[in-house]
Amino acid sequence: MSRGVLAVISGFSGAGKGTLMKRLTRDYDNYALSVSMTTRAPREGERDGIEYFFVDTETFKERIQQGRMLEYACYCGNYYGTPKDYVQEQLKAGRNVILEIEIQGALQIRKLMPDCLLLFVTPPSAAQLKSRLEGRGTESPEVIAKRLARAVEESEGIEAYDYIVINDDLEECVKQIHSMVQNARYTPARQETLIKEIRGELNGFSKGAE
Repeated sequence: MSRGVLAVISGFSGAGKGTLMKRLTRDYDNYALSVSMTTRAPREGERDGIEYFFVDTETFKERIQQGRMLEYACYCGNYYGTPKDYVQEQLKAGRNVILEIEIQGALQIRKLMPDCLLLFVTPPSAAQLKSRLEGRGTESPEVIAKRLARAVEESEGIEAYDYIVINDDLEECVKQIHSMVQNARYTPARQETLIKEIRGELNGFSKGAE
């Protein structure tokens, strides 16, 4: 069994990242959504280990010191981050782990796990991004302007990603992401067991021919 792929998905607000992840895990087997860890209190209906892993601040800081967080940040007095051991367990079991995160967090993860797959989701054009944000009908013009300004900053980091995913046709986009993840499973770094087996057999053949 080959090791799973950690696919880190980033993208502009309004690009459809959440919808893509839901469809990917619905349409294909062997995917696991990464579960974040936080020090904030659970909200009504949230379950530990499902929506988040809920821990106290002391525990979270200990995990940071022990190198057990792939990435983390502090927002409004609470810590949020990705637990390394949970991701590693899923990958070792052969599952592909999908993690949605902003660019800074994605680059943190790339430093710790160089073989992760970085995917950046975007609409076909900036005009469509603006249209999607306006089409939600849930945000004020001021908030939309802030999201577009943030998108300008995020666009400066796109070159660090392995693939750009253009979310124009949802069905086709989901298929493309799945194909990218499946192809990544066959890189030599994720096929160590197969490589060792082949080398062992070849060495046996070689010795038998002597």
